[in-house]
Amino acid sequence: MTLPAEFHDLAARVSNWGRWGDDDERGTLNLVTAEAVRRGASCVRTGKTFSLALPLDEEGPQTGAIPGRDNPRHTMVAVNMVLGEDFATSDDAVSLGLQAATHWDALAHVSYDRMIYNGFSASTVTEAGAAHCGIDKVGPIVTRGVLLDLARARGVERLEGGYALTADDLDAACELARVRVEPGDVVLLRTGQMGLLKAGDRVAYASPSPGPSTRTVEWFWSHGVAAVATDNLTFEVFPGERPDVLLPVHLLHLRDMGLTQGQNWDLDALAADCAGDGVYAFLLEATPDPFTHATGAPVAPVAVK
Repeated sequence: MTLPAEFHDLAARVSNWGRWGDDDERGTLNLVTAEAVRRGASCVRTGKTFSLALPLDEEGPQTGAIPGRDNPRHTMVAVNMVLGEDFATSDDAVSLGLQAATHWDALAHVSYDRMIYNGFSASTVTEAGAAHCGIDKVGPIVTRGVLLDLARARGVERLEGGYALTADDLDAACELARVRVEPGDVVLLRTGQMGLLKAGDRVAYASPSPGPSTRTVEWFWSHGVAAVATDNLTFEVFPGERPDVLLPVHLLHLRDMGLTQGQNWDLDALAADCAGDGVYAFLLEATPDPFTHATGAPVAPVAVK
């Protein structure tokens, strides 16, 4: 498939290739400076904590549409196994797709024109994994988090399936939050879609889904967003804006901007608290599990207010 000219024009405007050196594999996470970390730490006022992760079990969000992207399967491999006179132990194992539950996508996750982020060849992703731009290159993610409650900003509990978010929507959520997104922030986008999964409807949760459109890409670039996560399965609006480009926001974020993406984040409890006290910025710890050469990894994010 040949990508349209307007896609390439947008890609050129937001490209970060070479910005942090020709060997860079972290992209916009380079914007998480010591100053950004201190800014996040300064948000801690009450000590309240919020887990933003889904439970890791077979009731997760995956429908089986993508082979191998399985919900976690838990197995006991030892149950009260006696190893000594006064010692017994139990042990477990888990099988799951690394993009199955609450997770980050690595920059090696997608490609086009046979290249991933920063000009590395897509051929460097092999059966052995991602030699470049894997999730193991991310490192710690600790910075200021900002919740943009898109649904609440529009006066609804959940945006309509297929709603394509624009820069105006992001600005409206910033106005609601009375916050200015700064370089090095991680932005969390609440659309309300998670409510469908909690109601037990995986199919409706998957599609149609509200999410960012290509009309938000320059907003994230101009605000210096370090990473961005959503409360839905596909991250971006699905079905997409046009039939001739599959998941264009993935391509622009991960491949061109080097902007790490997260999906399936549970933002509801945090959003309710933010609406209650009017504080939408917090310290966020969201370091992915460092699977070597992986194209994504689970994460158990925690917001601290």
